[in-house]
Amino acid sequence: MTTLTQTSLETPLELFYQRESNISHITYLSQPIAGKWHTWTWGETADEIRRMVTALQSRGIAPGAKIGLLSRNCAHWIMADIAIMIAGYVSVPIYPNVKRDTVSYILDHAECELLFVGKLLQSDWDEMKHGVPADMPCISFGMYGLKDAEYSTWQEEIAANEPSLASPTRSLDDTMTIIYTSGTTGTPKGVVHTFMSPRFAIETFFGIFELNENDRFFSYLPLSHIAERMLILMGSLRSGGSIHFAESLDTFADNLKTCSPTVFLGVPRIWTKFQKGVLAKFSQGKLNILFAIPFVGNLIKGKIKEALGLSQARVCLTGAAPTPVSLLNWWQRVGLTIHEVYGMTENSAYSHANIPGKMKFGTAGVAMAEVDVKITDEGEICVKSPANMVEYYKEPQKTADALRDGYLHTGDKGEIDSQGFLKITGRVKDLFKTSKAKYVAPSPIEMLLSKNDYIEQVCVVGDGIPQPLALVVLSEEGRKLGKSDIKDSLQETLDIVNPKLDHHEKLKAIVVMSEEWTVENGVLTPSLKIKRGEIDNRFQTMYPSWYEAGEAIQWK
Repeated sequence: MTTLTQTSLETPLELFYQRESNISHITYLSQPIAGKWHTWTWGETADEIRRMVTALQSRGIAPGAKIGLLSRNCAHWIMADIAIMIAGYVSVPIYPNVKRDTVSYILDHAECELLFVGKLLQSDWDEMKHGVPADMPCISFGMYGLKDAEYSTWQEEIAANEPSLASPTRSLDDTMTIIYTSGTTGTPKGVVHTFMSPRFAIETFFGIFELNENDRFFSYLPLSHIAERMLILMGSLRSGGSIHFAESLDTFADNLKTCSPTVFLGVPRIWTKFQKGVLAKFSQGKLNILFAIPFVGNLIKGKIKEALGLSQARVCLTGAAPTPVSLLNWWQRVGLTIHEVYGMTENSAYSHANIPGKMKFGTAGVAMAEVDVKITDEGEICVKSPANMVEYYKEPQKTADALRDGYLHTGDKGEIDSQGFLKITGRVKDLFKTSKAKYVAPSPIEMLLSKNDYIEQVCVVGDGIPQPLALVVLSEEGRKLGKSDIKDSLQETLDIVNPKLDHHEKLKAIVVMSEEWTVENGVLTPSLKIKRGEIDNRFQTMYPSWYEAGEAIQWK
C-alpha cells in the first residue's frame, strides 16, 4: 500500500465539502424520534451545519477554543461535531451516562467554553446537569424530549443565523479533538488527536474494505468512543455512505432492520446476544441438521441474517475485548465473517486487524499499514504509527510514560506468531497477586470460561486469597434454568478449565452474581469493558468467605 503523507491526505472538512457539492441530494442522516424517521440530505445537513458555524462564531469564541459535546448518538451529534471543526474549534465529547463529577472534571480540565447538550435520558441529565457550571453557555439539540435544559435550542440557533459561506481548510497538524478515556480505573485522561491521526486511520481502513456511497452505517455504540466515531463519522465522510441511528434499546432491533447496514460494528457482547437470540428459537442441534441440508441450510442462514437486520452486511467488525473463537466460528457458519480488530483511544483505534486474506480467529490480526509494533521484555505491546495521539492533555508525565521513542505503550500484553498475527494475552496492570505471592493473569482464564453459553459476563479475581475465584453473570438463557441445571453446567466447565491451568491459577470456585453488570450500575465502562477495580471495591471483602465456603459453585 502506498505510504500516506500529509500532502496526499485531505482533512475531514474537505471530504465534507466534496459530499456537500457532489451528492447534496442524497440522504445522509436518518434519525428515529418517537417512532418517526427524520432525514437530512447532505445538502440539508450542510445548511444546518453552516448556520451553526455562524451561531458559534457570532458568540466571539476564539479559534482553537474547546467545545463540549454531551449527547447520545443522534443526527445532531454528527452535525455539531462537523460544525465545531468548520468553525475552528476543538471538540470534547463526553460519555452520555457519566456522573456529575466526571462532567464537571472534563469541562474544567479541558477549559470548555460552550457545551452542546443533546439526546439524553432524563434520569441521566438530572444527575449530570449539576456538573455543568451555571455560567457555561449551552445549546440544546431540542428535538429529543429532554426537559429542564433551559438553553437556546439547535433549531432556534439555525433559524436566527444565516449559513456561513466559508469553506475553511485545517492543517492536519491542527488539534481536532480531545477524547477523555472512559477509564476502567482512575481519572479520565484527555487524549489529544490532530486531524492527521483519525484521517490517516480511516483512509487505510477504506482502502482495505472498499467503502462507497452505497454503504449504510448503523450508529448505536457511543460516538464519544473512538471506534464508533472513527467508523461512523470518519467512515461516512470518506465513503459518502449514509448513517442510521438507534433511537433506544427498546427500538434497537426494529431500527437495525430498517437500516439493514452494510457495515456493522459490534462488541463481543452484542454478537453474543444476537447468537443467544437465535438459539432461543432454534436449538443448536436443530441448526446443525438444517445447515447440513444445502438448499435448506442456505435458506435458514438467510432468514437468520434477515431477522437480525444484517442480510446486507458485508463488513462486520468486533473489538474492545477478545472474542471467543467459538463465537466467531459460529457466525462464520451462519454466513457472517466477523473481523476482529484491535486499537485504543490513544491510537485512533488503529493498530491490528483481521482483514480479507489475512484472518486468524483468536488473534487481533496483523499490523495495519505503517504500524510498527514491538513487544517489550515484559510482554507489553507497543505500537508506532501516524494514528498515535499527540499527548494526554495537561499530563506531561503520563504522556511521557505512554509515549516513548514514538511508541505508544498500550498496557496490553501480547505475543506475535510466526505469521505476524498478534494475540492479546492480558493487561499489564490486570495481574493480581494471590496470598501465595503468585501472579495471575485473568483474561486467558475468562476466555476459557466464556465458552459456557450460560455465562454472559465473567471476571476472575483473587487478590489476597490463596486461589482465584470466577465471578459470573448468567446469560438470559442461563437465568431461565433452575439452580441444579446451572450448577451442573458450571461444574462441568470448571472441570474442563482447571486442568488447563497452572496450579496457582486453578479456580477455587465460581460465584454467580445476583445482579447484571451494566454501565448504569457503574461496573461497565461506556465502551462495555468491566471495571476490575470496581469489582474489587464492591466484593473484595467477600472473597475470603467465598474461598473458605468449600463449595465449587456458589450464589451471591
